[in-house]
Amino acid sequence: MGKQEIMAEILPNGRGVWVPIDHGVTDFPCEGLGDIEQTIRSLIAGEVNVIVAHKGVIDKFNHLCQGTKTRMIAHLSASTRHGGKNNSNKVLVGDVDEAIMRGAVGVSCQVNIGSKKEPAMLERMGHVTTEAYLNEVPVLGMIYVRGENVNLMKNDSTNGYAHAARIAFELGCDAVKTVWTGDKESFSNICRAAPIPLLVAGGPSTGNSEEILTMVKNSIEVGGSGVCMGRQIFAHQDVTAICKAIGMIVHNNVSVKEAIEKCSL
Repeated sequence: MGKQEIMAEILPNGRGVWVPIDHGVTDFPCEGLGDIEQTIRSLIAGEVNVIVAHKGVIDKFNHLCQGTKTRMIAHLSASTRHGGKNNSNKVLVGDVDEAIMRGAVGVSCQVNIGSKKEPAMLERMGHVTTEAYLNEVPVLGMIYVRGENVNLMKNDSTNGYAHAARIAFELGCDAVKTVWTGDKESFSNICRAAPIPLLVAGGPSTGNSEEILTMVKNSIEVGGSGVCMGRQIFAHQDVTAICKAIGMIVHNNVSVKEAIEKCSL
């Protein structure tokens, strides 16, 4: 299967509900990831398009996706809370060939722009996108604006995230994870920065379903392509229901109220 066919599966009609569950490497214990098999089963039941996970998780649980609408993407970047001054330095812990062999249909790579280790992370992402291109598999770019060297341009309403999206596009990523900037106008500026799908993150878990769904709806209305949302989903009190509600908004353009009612949130 070539990259275009994979993209059609994981972003049907250009939109997707992607759920990263890679947080257990960075921090653990992590709410919602204690019983990771049950979490994966709940995500699949919620018909998410993609689960983004580390290679060991994919190797162990990818079989659960067989015959479903859900696929897995391997996150190749890692650091832990114990890294001290280097905890923002995302190193590579796998490669594209291995990810495919373990059952992934694509890969993900993280760069923290503004970190002292930014140059090394950009180089790593370049290697990943090259390898992925040669293997015809898609790449998700997780580009965050964080670090002591962040140097925002004057009047940048996106706080650097338009630049982050542009970096992902220009370095060869096929989709990019970004953040909700608080209003439609600024978020639309991020969407215009890169002609690839932009998937909005969720941030720390709040448990507020209406707030989560409203953010998703607003992002879609100004050019977003869906979500790449972890803790707001896997730590939710009803993982399957919130997945289905988000999917209704992303794929079927329903209202927040309708999604809440139909999914009993």
